[in-house]
Amino acid sequence: MGKIPLVDLQAAHAEVAEEVELGFKRVISTTGFIGGEEVAGFEREYAAFTGVPYCVGVANGTDALELALRAVGVGPGAEVILPANTFIATAEAVARAGARPVLVDMDPDTYLMDTDAALAAVTTATRAVLPVHLYGQLAPVERLAEGLAGTGVRIVEDAAQCQGATRCGRPAGSWGIAATSFYPGKNLGAYGDAGAVVTTQEALATTVRTLANHGGLSKYAHELVGCNSRLDALQAVVLRAKLAKLAAGNAARRAAARRYDELLDGLDVVRPVTAEGNEHVWHLYVVRVADRDRVLQTLNAAGIGAGIHYPTPVHLTPAFAHLGYGRGAFPHAEAAADRILSLPLYPQLGEDAQEVVVRTLAGALA
Repeated sequence: MGKIPLVDLQAAHAEVAEEVELGFKRVISTTGFIGGEEVAGFEREYAAFTGVPYCVGVANGTDALELALRAVGVGPGAEVILPANTFIATAEAVARAGARPVLVDMDPDTYLMDTDAALAAVTTATRAVLPVHLYGQLAPVERLAEGLAGTGVRIVEDAAQCQGATRCGRPAGSWGIAATSFYPGKNLGAYGDAGAVVTTQEALATTVRTLANHGGLSKYAHELVGCNSRLDALQAVVLRAKLAKLAAGNAARRAAARRYDELLDGLDVVRPVTAEGNEHVWHLYVVRVADRDRVLQTLNAAGIGAGIHYPTPVHLTPAFAHLGYGRGAFPHAEAAADRILSLPLYPQLGEDAQEVVVRTLAGALA
């Protein structure tokens, strides 16, 4: 067997290649490169898929987070609470909105935000709590909603890794507003950067759309200081084609995760845990192993595209050293960062390939 990638984008493209080609021709023939029916169609279809009534397509997931934060009133002088174990973009979006990131630790079993720590970190300056739906499952948003009731603090969800996931039967965004990314490697991936904001509130959707279109909804009408962050029509073509296959792809990911669970049984590996009430979509299958860096090197040398998500908690990056957190501030996040390992996972991953991955992993552990 040849190399086994972490994500097989070629296999994903093969499933939609003809439809994408036809869609590109359609856009080019009409010269509808900005906005238009392809973007509007995708927004309708993604809203229907998620079950959240409003969707606004934007240029990328980081912009989506910033725009969602700004739409709920986050700005200079505000604080936003988020987990330390996340991709840097989550904290970047807070900083770009002019606010201060306030970090908290994670649950050591699920890697999701420690909601008790988040609620304890709320101050008079807190304007939002930003749970991250990591690896394909939702954080305990309902606990945050209950704890924040009556405070005026908003929940803004980072839903970049959970397209199609639910918690207690509810999707991301159903607690108010959520931002997602369509980076190529996501469960729903574009052919470049793309993102969206989904919300239950029409007024928030209008604000996001206004901010993303130079602060106005019509040409030369600028009501707010906005930016240029619009979903490209060509990316919308790709996303519409892939969206039609997303439910089946998520089901295939669940089946692959179950196979990994069985194959890894008995190995010195900490397998991932699905929180009670969650319907997981397995964006990533993340295990914990001892001597992780050596194990990763062995897998990569054997042609297996394992990776790390993420090797450095936010507070230990030079970019956010100014927040003043030192090593030891978030012990669960720090301990996990030294041991986590992401195994190959994508809808087209076959059982034979998974057996090779686990056999090679077992050899590396031995």
